[in-house]
Amino acid sequence: MLRFLTAGESHGPSLTAIIEGIPAGLELSPEDINKQLERRQKGYGRGERMSIETDRVRITGGIRGGKTLGSPISLLIQNKDWENWEAVMAAGNEARLDVRKVTQPRPGHADLPGGIKYRHGDLRNVLERASARETAARVAVGSVARVFLEALGILIGSHVISIGSVSYDSSEVSFSDLASAEMSPVMCIDSEKTGEMVLEIEKAKREGDSLGGVFEVLGDNVPSGLGSYVHWDRRLDGRLTMAVMSIPGIKGVEVGGGFAAASLPGSKVHDAIYYNDDCGYYRKTNNAGGLEGGITNGETVVLRAAMKPIPTLVNSLSSVDIETKMPVRAAVERSDVCAVFSAAVTGEAMVAFVLAQAVLEKFGGDYMEEVFEDVARYRGYERQV
Repeated sequence: MLRFLTAGESHGPSLTAIIEGIPAGLELSPEDINKQLERRQKGYGRGERMSIETDRVRITGGIRGGKTLGSPISLLIQNKDWENWEAVMAAGNEARLDVRKVTQPRPGHADLPGGIKYRHGDLRNVLERASARETAARVAVGSVARVFLEALGILIGSHVISIGSVSYDSSEVSFSDLASAEMSPVMCIDSEKTGEMVLEIEKAKREGDSLGGVFEVLGDNVPSGLGSYVHWDRRLDGRLTMAVMSIPGIKGVEVGGGFAAASLPGSKVHDAIYYNDDCGYYRKTNNAGGLEGGITNGETVVLRAAMKPIPTLVNSLSSVDIETKMPVRAAVERSDVCAVFSAAVTGEAMVAFVLAQAVLEKFGGDYMEEVFEDVARYRGYERQV
């Protein structure tokens, strides 16, 4: 079974991830992970933290000679800002708990409900872990899953559809179009809309506000038959949407046509089935987003996610001090104006991980050659059935 855990606080010494279940024999280097960590840090509207941190991974277990061993893989990302927070965030009794204490919860953040749940009088204990900084560890994990999938010919990518009030129609976007998004400071394929999105972010920054948006993740060349309809928790669309929904700030996830399909007749929604001897069954449309009945159908997997505006605002909202119960302005932590593009990279990581899980559930294999052989055999079956 493929699974992972992460640990670490936003201003702690490091982030750690442990991945279990990757087969032995997968070629993997730190640079495979670092290039995705770098993508996560890019984007117009990111905050000061990105100028402090240059995320680099240190592989501390599970790999020898550039190949996975089949044992758990451990990854470490050091926080360069730790040197400024060591006195406050130390694990021992020497920690200065009276310094940088947070008692003014931010609306829209985990501050207040987390403080109530875990009985923290200092909300820093909540925000340090609830922070989106944790997604750096997820991107590292997803990078390993991405390398595994790419070895099998399965590709993952994303792009931004909207930021604030600026959006464009992505209905005709194919996986091959995603390369152009990497040239955009907001990961938008449309160059004209890119400029409008940048202006939208600049306006929000001047006003001490923040912006959300929508991104789309695509999985290309995914074999049919991943997931299952036999139990609710084995439906792959549910597992994928849960994984993307777990990213901080995400408030909605849809597959394929999503909510738009609810207002259309079935004849305009469902994807007609065709067949030829060269490729077997295929569709001319993909409103299902590559998933039917909780199972991949061989078409491109398409997921779309809506990210709310970041809850840390320079012009902060009204709140209540949890010690005095008096009205105050919410606490202000260093933050981004917009991070939809960063969330998109994290979305890729989560989709990659769940698809890798599903591949290993179907094909198994303790060594990569076993997986290659089983997937190749199944691909041949797909074309002939």
